[in-house]
Formats: sequence, C-alpha cells, structure tokens
Amino acid sequence: MVVWLVVNLVKTPSDFGRILLIGISQGALYALVALGYTLVYGILELINFAHGDVFMLGGMISATIALQGFGLSAQETPALGILVAAMLVSLIGAMAGCGLLNMAIERIAYKPLRNAPRLAPLITAIGMSFILENIAIVWKGTRPVNLPPNEFSAGNGGQIFRIGDVVYTWDRLFVLLVTVPVLLGLVWLVQFTRRGKAMRATAQDKDAAAMMGIDVDRTISFTFLVAGALAGAGGVLFAFYATTISFYTGFQLGLFAFTAAVLGGIGNLPGAVLGALLIGLIQNFNEGLAWHSPGPKWTESIVFAILITILVFRPQGLLGERTPEGG
Repeated sequence: MVVWLVVNLVKTPSDFGRILLIGISQGALYALVALGYTLVYGILELINFAHGDVFMLGGMISATIALQGFGLSAQETPALGILVAAMLVSLIGAMAGCGLLNMAIERIAYKPLRNAPRLAPLITAIGMSFILENIAIVWKGTRPVNLPPNEFSAGNGGQIFRIGDVVYTWDRLFVLLVTVPVLLGLVWLVQFTRRGKAMRATAQDKDAAAMMGIDVDRTISFTFLVAGALAGAGGVLFAFYATTISFYTGFQLGLFAFTAAVLGGIGNLPGAVLGALLIGLIQNFNEGLAWHSPGPKWTESIVFAILITILVFRPQGLLGERTPEGG
C-alpha cells in the first residue's frame, strides 16, 4: 500500500494532494458519527446500529429547515449569507432534535433491556434502525432529498489557498470549522466536567458509580443525548456538503463510522477520531487515485475487509486500548 501511494504521489502529485485534503475533511465528518458509537459502547457495551439512521434524520431535519424554513430551492444557488444562516440554524435544530431522539430511543427501547442477554438489545438496535428508515420514507419518500448547491466552492471565490495545482476550498474548510470545535468540546466535556466524570465512572463500573451517588440512568441518558447531537451535526454537514441525502444514507455511512470506531479502538475517543481519518483517507485514495486504483466499486469491500482484519488480529484497535470485555 505504501508503494502504491508513493507511486501515485510521484505520478500525479496535484491529484494526490487534492484527494488527501478531501479525505481529511471526510474523515472529520466520519469522526462525528464514530464518536457516537464509541460513547455508547463505552458506557453500555452496546453497538447502537440505529446511530447511523439518527445521523440520516439529522440530514433530513437540516434539509427541511433549509428548504421550507428559509425557502431555499434545490435548483438555485442561494446568497452566501442566507446559506450560512440556514446551515447554522440547521445545525442547532438537528443537534437538538437528534439528541432528544437518541435519548428517547434509549429510554423506550434500550433501558428495559439493560439486564437482558446481550443479543436482545443488539436485535432491538437493528429493529430501531429499520424503524427510523421507515420514518424517513414516510416523511420524505424514497427519492433523495436535494439541497441547494453551495457557493463555498463556486469558482475562484471558493478558493482559500493554492499549492501548485492543489486548491483548498471553503466547503471543505467548513466541515473542519464545525467538526474540530465539536470534537474539542466533547473532549473537554468528558475529561474536565462533573458530567464527564460521571460518564467515565459509569463506564468503568455502574454499581460502584451508583454507590458513590452517581445517577446512572441519568448519566446513560445524557450520553445518548450527546451521541445523538454529534450524529445530528454530522448529518447537517453531510447534507450541505453532498447537497443530497436519502433514507439509505445512514446505513452505509453508519457502517463506515462503526468500522472507524473499531479500527481506532472502540470505547476510546482519540481512537475513534484516528480511525475515522484513516477510513476517510482510504476511501478517497481508493476512489480518486488513478494509478492501479481498485475503484469506487471496491470501497465497501476494502473498508469491511479492514473491519474483519482488525476484529481478528487486533480487536482492541490501533491505539491498543482494551475494550470493556478485555479484547
């Protein structure tokens, strides 16, 4: 792989640089969703397969706010100020809506099964995924919902800097401008606040945390609230970046984000970010490099082959953190 990357770098340095920057932006987007997986798994040892569909509904909420609330059209490029305002309002609305939705899912579907065999909540999570997909179908239909084209990358006005033939545009920077502060805020929340201390204590030992006066149920609900808000933020960024979203979007992207969480070390926040960046780079290198690239049709196979390999040979992930099961 290293030889393949070096040869592509030598043959087409401008394409390599452009794809590298796109991969970093896309990896940052995956990180928002991967962190939701790793937060929930760290505290409940539950793989919340409905998380990707919460992300999808965040994109649907943003599309509704942009198209109906701001009167934007998918066929017309809006004024830059209106577009930015629509993004910011959508971000607030989607984070709040998805956070409350995720918390409701935990209360209704997962909390009654907390002491049940592990297969029961896993099947319930898959069932919730299908329920959320069908809600999206009833709400928006089976066709993709298209958002207006953004002005961030239009013409030379969207250019931030150029290195040779490599151009970095505002639409890619916007993803990082939202993602990086959110990730830093999450680290601050988990490491330096009372809520974060309660989350870490509950993840280590629920019974001991309860004996020390921590409200375990409230802490778990708060964790789902935060995870849902992260998924909502990711849905908004994806919807405005890709300018389209459908009921099926959350399934594929959710699996990619889950793979990223496992790759970096599920239950570990820096590991989720590292895994997401690597998956974003792998996907874009595979789909964008010209010299002997397998092509887009092989992206899913490559990503899931990585998932299987990690689970077999290094289940604790790249950063070496053991899972609560002792993996």
